[in-house]
Amino acid sequence: MQEQDYITFEAYLSRALPLEEQMEFQKRLQEDEAYKLAFETYKEASGFLEHNFKNEEKNKAFKANLEKVSKSYFNKQEAPKGKRIQPWYYSVAIAAILVIGFFIKQQFSSPVYSDFANYETISLTVRGAQSNMLNKAETAFNAKNYKDAEAYFTALIKLDSNNLELQLYQAVSLVELDAFKEADAIFMKIINSPSVYNNKAKWYLALSKLKQEDTNACLNVLQSIPEDADDYKQAQKLIKKLD
Repeated sequence: MQEQDYITFEAYLSRALPLEEQMEFQKRLQEDEAYKLAFETYKEASGFLEHNFKNEEKNKAFKANLEKVSKSYFNKQEAPKGKRIQPWYYSVAIAAILVIGFFIKQQFSSPVYSDFANYETISLTVRGAQSNMLNKAETAFNAKNYKDAEAYFTALIKLDSNNLELQLYQAVSLVELDAFKEADAIFMKIINSPSVYNNKAKWYLALSKLKQEDTNACLNVLQSIPEDADDYKQAQKLIKKLD
C-alpha cells in the first residue's frame, strides 16, 4: 500500500474523486480483495475519528500527529509498473492502521468505570460469632459475587453498626449492583466521619460518579483527595482523562 492509496480512500469517502476515478476505484474494489479490505479498515478508522473528533482544533492537531506517525509505517516508493503488490504488503499496511487506531483509542477515548474499578482483595478480621459470615462476605466479594456480598455485609452491619470497613465494602458492592443512591449515601457518611477509610471512600465515590457518567461530580470528588492518599496518583490520572 502506498500513501497515495490512503489519499484516494479519503477522497472517495469525502466524494472528492472525479466520476471517472470513482468508477475505476469501485472496479478495483470488486476485483482486488486485499485492496477492498484495506479500504474497509480505513473507512472504519475514519468513522471512529469523525465520531470522536468533532472539535476542529483537536481535529487539526490529531491529523498532524497522525501524519507524523503514519510516515513510520508507509513506504512512499511507488510499486513497479505492471507488477501486482503482494498481499503481505497490504497486511503490513493494515497492521499499521490498527496500531495507529490503538494509539488513538488510548490517547483520546473517554475513561469508563471498568478502567479504574480494580478493587483489591479484601481480608476481614475474624470476630467471634461473626467469623463464619465474615468469611462468606470476604469470599463473595473477592469472587466478584457482589449480590451475595452485599447481603452478607448488610447482615453483619446489623450486628456491628459502627463498623465503617464493612460499610465501605457494602457500598462498593452496591455500586457494582448499580444501587448508586444507597452506595453514595454510605460513602458520604464515611467521608464525613473521622476514619482511616475517609480517603478510600472518596476514591470509591468518585468511581461511583464515573459509572453514573456524572463527570462534574466525579471531578469534584477527585479534587478533594489529598496527596498523601493511597489513591492520589490514580485520582490525578483520572482527572487528566476527564478534563
